[in-house]
Amino acid sequence: MVKHLTSMEELNAAEILSLVKRALSLKNGETYNVGKTLYASNLFFENSTRTKVSFEVAEREIGLQVVPFETSTSSVQKGESLYDTCKTLEKIGINVLVIRHFQNEYYRSLSQLNIPVINGGDGSGQHPSQCLLDLMSIYEHFGKIEGLKILIAGDIRNSRVAKSNAVALKKLGAHVVFAAPEVWQDTQLGEYVSIDEVIQDIDVCMLLRVQHERHDQADTQSFSKETYHCQYGLTVERYNRLKENSIVMHPAPVNRDVEIADCLVEAEKSIIFEQMKNGMYMRQAILEWILKENNIV
Repeated sequence: MVKHLTSMEELNAAEILSLVKRALSLKNGETYNVGKTLYASNLFFENSTRTKVSFEVAEREIGLQVVPFETSTSSVQKGESLYDTCKTLEKIGINVLVIRHFQNEYYRSLSQLNIPVINGGDGSGQHPSQCLLDLMSIYEHFGKIEGLKILIAGDIRNSRVAKSNAVALKKLGAHVVFAAPEVWQDTQLGEYVSIDEVIQDIDVCMLLRVQHERHDQADTQSFSKETYHCQYGLTVERYNRLKENSIVMHPAPVNRDVEIADCLVEAEKSIIFEQMKNGMYMRQAILEWILKENNIV
């Protein structure tokens, strides 16, 4: 059976920590090369900067040949199904696929493929590689995840990052709470709190982008940029109440002065750009792992 990485539910705590530690070893100077000609292709049906580019760099870093794929010029525009597109790439000789798609759980239609799929984000479902790089970044800072107090704040209902992190952080023993306007809450994930009640106690303040592209007009009409920032964003006043060793995270892209004050994006406690750097190492680790799990290398 082909091993995929499509959801954080698929990984146990030991596998997660193994990937975190492997990514950190790569960041600290270890290297890996597949040692033979293998091909990767990145199928992105939604816009992306960080995920797509860091996967491309990671693929090249471990010696994979990257075969370009552009949805705007592919047979998808002629009505070809996602499965048929992926099956074609499999038969042509691609060895691993990274896919981002607007449909939740798109990967369920690909179960018959004989080629591993890495989920680069599915609708408002999951985003395992972002979750793993977040875990790597937390572990790098604290040397642990178990016992940490983590606040995830923002557009929870529409965030695949929130869902993936909620699953993984709880597996690893973190205490996770959420903050969001009621209209953007997903109560299945856990407890919702007021930011101002917990800001001084948390170790990690993880902010999420307001995803206007997934909203109905009614979802946002009650919020101005300023109102949202005041009620749910990381203001300078809230930042100053964080513990000395706390960190601020955001998967980006960042809406400055909405989720976080502009002047705080690169503040001392912010690791937002370090997360992006870590993403390339984590995606190297993911690619190495999935190729080995499928006996491709």
